[in-house]
Amino acid sequence: MWSEKYRPQNISDMLGNEESRSSIIEWFTKWKKGTKPLLLVGPPGIGKTTIAFLTAKQFGYDMIGLNASDVRSKSRLNEILSPVLGNVSILGIPMIFIDEVDGIHGRGDYGGAEALIEILKEPTVPIILAANSDISDKMKSIKKVVKTISFKPIPPRLLKIYLENILQKENVTLSPDSMIKVIDRSHGDIRSMINLTQSLVTGFNPQTEMSFENINVEDGVNTFFKANSLDEARSVLYSIQIDPKLKIDAFYSSIITSNLDNNTLAKLLEIISEADMLYGKIMKTQNWRLLRYLNEILIGLYQNDERIRYAQYNLSWSLLNRIRWDGKKIKALSSIMAKNLHMSSSTFVTICFPYVLFCIKNKKLKLELDTFDDVLEKEIELIQ
Repeated sequence: MWSEKYRPQNISDMLGNEESRSSIIEWFTKWKKGTKPLLLVGPPGIGKTTIAFLTAKQFGYDMIGLNASDVRSKSRLNEILSPVLGNVSILGIPMIFIDEVDGIHGRGDYGGAEALIEILKEPTVPIILAANSDISDKMKSIKKVVKTISFKPIPPRLLKIYLENILQKENVTLSPDSMIKVIDRSHGDIRSMINLTQSLVTGFNPQTEMSFENINVEDGVNTFFKANSLDEARSVLYSIQIDPKLKIDAFYSSIITSNLDNNTLAKLLEIISEADMLYGKIMKTQNWRLLRYLNEILIGLYQNDERIRYAQYNLSWSLLNRIRWDGKKIKALSSIMAKNLHMSSSTFVTICFPYVLFCIKNKKLKLELDTFDDVLEKEIELIQ
């Protein structure tokens, strides 16, 4: 996907909003415990998520990305963020990024906004929020405890230069009239412009009776499974204009975490498998014209089934939090065992650790846990 292929790798590669980018860098440079979180406000596709990722990388943080669906409920929000805010975990030094934070209010808000505001008042790690709009009442409450940085749509002249550079690198052309239409339809949205251009160049331009604006992945997946007809579902699917691998992953994580019977689950996972194999072939051959077939595979997932809801991760939050809580000990254990077994920590965790757990579970290996913890603490002190 060109939007992924040409995603900026450094902050200096980003397009437009120079003053806003400078303000974010300055915020990171001066950040300390208690510093007001940032709220990035602006239309979709102009780099809010990208700059959060790149600045976190540049300043040595591990970014934990959430969206509105993760933080609508107070209990869910605390479940997710408590381990992050209170511990240095296997994730390293965390930074929290919450996208589409303007989506947590409304009928689906179960105390999430108020709980989030309390966290924002006394941040212990860097927190960045992103929103398309900040005019709602609850966004006004959030704005009181954050520093707001506005992002503007990218000017057409910069979009034209950027698009011409991509076309030159891909050794393809677009007529002047088509280029004007693409830039005009993007409304300053870089991602939308690149996706539409690739669609035109590769011949991937689906014609459907219904029309949806470019929608985010959460709304797209939920609307797809609520669609009243196959044509409506197809229109929704084509409107989720994100990296194909992310699209496959979004449907997979949503399906695998839903309460489905075995036959339905097997059928849907078979379709996901076909889509994944197609993507693998595209990446291996770089034949991006095959991309036109991806959505026609994924449309096979359609069924009007409200049991299937968007989920970002294919693991339950209880398991993810267990990983975060126990991460420090697992990391220390892997370092000790890897040294004794003369292998890397990642190799031990990947290959050996599952067998250790299997042996413990089946009572083939007994550990004196108190003694083990004492040894582990001593080993940690030696390593440090």
